[in-house]
Amino acid sequence: MKISNPVLTGFHADPSMIRVGDTYYIANSTFEWFPGVRLHESKDLVHWNILPSPLSRSSQLDMRGNPSSGGIWAPDLSYADGRFWLIYTDVKVVNGAFKDCTNYLVTAEDIHGPWSEPIRINGVGFDASLFHDDDGRKYLVQQTWDFREYHHQFDGITLTEFDVDTMKLKPETARTIWDGTSVKVTEGPHLYKKDGWYYLFAAEGGTVYEHQESVARSRTLDECSFEVMPNGPFIGNFDTPDTYLQKQGHGALVDTPSGEWYYASLCGRPWRHDTEPAHGTRGWCTLGRETSIQKVEWDEDGWPRVVGGHGGQRYVDAPKDAIETLAPTTRDEHDEFDSGELGPNWNTLRVPFTDAMGAVGGGKLALRGQGSLCNLFDLSLVARRWQAFDFDAETKVRFDPKNYMQMAGLTNYYDDLCWSWAFVTWDEKRHARVIEVAQNDFNQYTSFLKDDAIVVPEEAEAVWLRTKVRTEYYSYEYSFDGEHFTEIPVRLDAKILSDDYVNQRYGGFFTGAFVGLACVDLSGYDAQAEFDYFDYRELSDNQ
Repeated sequence: MKISNPVLTGFHADPSMIRVGDTYYIANSTFEWFPGVRLHESKDLVHWNILPSPLSRSSQLDMRGNPSSGGIWAPDLSYADGRFWLIYTDVKVVNGAFKDCTNYLVTAEDIHGPWSEPIRINGVGFDASLFHDDDGRKYLVQQTWDFREYHHQFDGITLTEFDVDTMKLKPETARTIWDGTSVKVTEGPHLYKKDGWYYLFAAEGGTVYEHQESVARSRTLDECSFEVMPNGPFIGNFDTPDTYLQKQGHGALVDTPSGEWYYASLCGRPWRHDTEPAHGTRGWCTLGRETSIQKVEWDEDGWPRVVGGHGGQRYVDAPKDAIETLAPTTRDEHDEFDSGELGPNWNTLRVPFTDAMGAVGGGKLALRGQGSLCNLFDLSLVARRWQAFDFDAETKVRFDPKNYMQMAGLTNYYDDLCWSWAFVTWDEKRHARVIEVAQNDFNQYTSFLKDDAIVVPEEAEAVWLRTKVRTEYYSYEYSFDGEHFTEIPVRLDAKILSDDYVNQRYGGFFTGAFVGLACVDLSGYDAQAEFDYFDYRELSDNQ
């Protein structure tokens, strides 16, 4: 049995992986998307099933107004003392000198919940993790952010003891245990103890093509006592531009019941236009940062090494003691909106799905028009990850707009700066409903059809909309009977919905492309759209 990487496709960054008994768990970052922190479980490291998110209430996570790619950065999942511990960071500032952030802790006896109300921990830096030492003591390990312009912003890895009796840190115990290597941008720390050594795993180089994971170790947790692994890095693709997986680093180590070792890390799968040079562009990661798993062996000096070399492998031997499980063979999904709750693959931006956005159930998703797709506060949008390079997504919408400020339709969305959609709106010149396609490219807004927007027949009670994503480009189609679709003659470059494109002009490029449903009413009259279903079909496995 083989692990096929990435094991979690589409936006699944910063994996924190643990094992409890015979079950493995992964927690991933969700940034501005709600609910917060995505959880999966597996018995074999091959097949992964989604679990309920631990941060499902506004009392646990309030991101209203958060900038894109703010919110949940690098959660840390651990298990000790008969319960699960989850450390997470809510980042309020993305660009500039400051990274205003707060670290929180929630716990649960069962991975399915209920999860506790959050305990505020500190704000020293992001990517915090909780280390449970074998003597019963606990420590918070975290990246440290230095806003002073005459210092490097990544100020090493700070360790602070955590008092379980008071559920608070002991600030007087804080010390820097490792400054990182000359690669710098040292973040994402996790501590492990093995054979009398403390091993510190940390990401370096920034979460781009220079990304890597470094390892250092010490016999103690004293200040500046950690020494870096020779002949590193542990993993990285900065010097392997032709491998299938890129950007690997920032992850977590786990052992199997029989003593094998594996490492889960984020990765990217770039594609390039035919006109772009392989080593000059490196590519565009529209699926965002995904999760890969590599096998690890320990050398004769007690250092961890990735099997196959630090570039990693696409296919990896599964654990010998893995309990092979049956899992869905497809990520395809058809939602008739019969349930009174959104399914686990649906997400909203910054806040949970509430009556302010609309309602779901009884065979429809009703969305109440609020702000534009650039809005950071009030937005009626539900979306799911792109999880393949080639797929079709389709919906049926009933919408009766009264002015051009009322819009509803199907969107492909990266963040408030970069998105597009096909939508139904009102044309005041022709006194008719019309279908338009528009794109926002770093706030350069383009209406492609303008006065040639497609007129919706008066007798049409609904409009069917479909998007066809084909790796490099994507398009939209419409139908008035649900059977005969017409392609709208607008071909959009998918790279605009990639991490790498957003990174050219904005500091928060940490998520991935989504496809979803939205309703906007800038006139403020609460126009409502009803969606009868949503269908997501991948054309190939893309692995």
